Amino acid sequence: MPLTILVVDDDLGTRLSVSDYLELSGYSVITANDGREALAMVDDYHPDLIVTDIIMPEMNGYELVRRVRQQPVFRLLPVILLTARIKTQERILGYQSGCDLYLPKPFELEELAAAIRNLLERSQIIQSEYRFSHKDSLGISASTKAADAHNSLSTQIQKSHLHSSLTHREQEVLELLTHGLSNAEMGHQLHLSPRTVEKYVSSLLRKTSTSNRAELVRFAMKHGLVE
Repeated sequence: MPLTILVVDDDLGTRLSVSDYLELSGYSVITANDGREALAMVDDYHPDLIVTDIIMPEMNGYELVRRVRQQPVFRLLPVILLTARIKTQERILGYQSGCDLYLPKPFELEELAAAIRNLLERSQIIQSEYRFSHKDSLGISASTKAADAHNSLSTQIQKSHLHSSLTHREQEVLELLTHGLSNAEMGHQLHLSPRTVEKYVSSLLRKTSTSNRAELVRFAMKHGLVE
């Protein structure tokens, strides 16, 4: 499918000569008589590049470029300004409005075609890289979300498994451990001997793969094993 170029000029001769040459070069060409008409065609046709005169009725080329650039979808759209004005300040104004190339009249059609080809090639590369980057970021985001979901599910399963593996008495000992009670104090509250309490503590250390009571308490609180 050929790339579409919008040619904007209130001079019929220029408009026809440029559009005919570009069509012979293999492009699809649409034309507009002034900036206001061109702005509507940009919205309707989404051209791949704009070639526009500056001095036109209704809306000049500077304003056309500014209005096009205000739309995020067209911020990378290549624009060539054509004009008989060649003063430095006017060229600066053209670049400030957002054009990619300033081509003074009179110009050779071959030069215009070469500029168009260069800008379109660059634009296609940029858009391709953007789509790839966007797709890649979406893939990374999806992978990250999937990994997070997997990790969350694994944590829930681990937590559920730990809960189910603890006996009622082990759960009671674990709760009291988080309050800093000694074996004797826990035994007094649970009506158990300190030696029996120590056996429950040892069992808890083994089931949670922790090496001491401080680690056990931190583990229990991190994994929601205690209130």
